[in-house]
Amino acid sequence: MEIILDSQKISQIINTLVDQIAKSVSDSSQNPPAIIGIRSRGEILGQRLAKLLVQRLGCEVPCGVLDITLYRDDLNKAGGAFAEVRSTEIGFDINDKLLILVDDVLYTGRSTRAAMDALIDLGRPKAIRLAVLVERDGREFPIQADFAGHKIKLPPDKNVEVNFIESDGIDRVIVR
Repeated sequence: MEIILDSQKISQIINTLVDQIAKSVSDSSQNPPAIIGIRSRGEILGQRLAKLLVQRLGCEVPCGVLDITLYRDDLNKAGGAFAEVRSTEIGFDINDKLLILVDDVLYTGRSTRAAMDALIDLGRPKAIRLAVLVERDGREFPIQADFAGHKIKLPPDKNVEVNFIESDGIDRVIVR
């Protein structure tokens, strides 16, 4: 196990992501962006980003949570575990809204693809932008992050694990 990001670095990255998102949003007072976190660690990161964006933009930034379980393409894999379906909680209209889709790690692009499919089933957003804490190489779909905190190259046999204090008692990113 190797720690690649500690709590201080994660905090710095989150602030940088907020700066990048805020700079990319034109006329946020008329049509502020909305944050959609992918369960479960994207949800935590999304909540942190939304809280800081409210302070930075000076307006309400709606925040929701998206469960992508039923949109995943690996549910029928032989020997796969039973999937736990949880709720999607988006308490606002996504139509004609700039959505910032948030996940902890971008690797193959499959989770992002599933999330976009789920969002399109809920409405027609103006645009979807992707923000991730860690982006690693190994894409299987032509998906890229618009806002990436930390980029890393790893062999396929290595895994990136993100821990947040809200769910794990510690903020860190490790490679196993």
